[in-house]
Amino acid sequence: MILNIRVNPKASRNLVKKENDTFRVYLTSPAQEGLANRQLIELLAEYLKVKKCQVRIIKGAKSRNKLVKVDAPATLP
Repeated sequence: MILNIRVNPKASRNLVKKENDTFRVYLTSPAQEGLANRQLIELLAEYLKVKKCQVRIIKGAKSRNKLVKVDAPATLP
C-alpha cells in the first residue's frame, strides 16, 4: 500500500488526520537531520498497527509531501 503524506513538523502535538486520499501528519520533531522522518515512521506504524520496519519513505525524504510504502496489509482507521 502506498500513502500520500503531508507532514507538518514542529507542531504542538503528534497527530495523524486523514483528509480525502491524503494523510496530514503533525509531528513535534523539527525537520533536521532526519528527526521528523524517524518520528513519522514511528507514528504511522503505531497508527496503522504495523511494525516500524514495514513503513518506508519512498519519495520526498526532504520534502513535506511524501510517498510512504507500507509492506503489510494494514487496516486504515
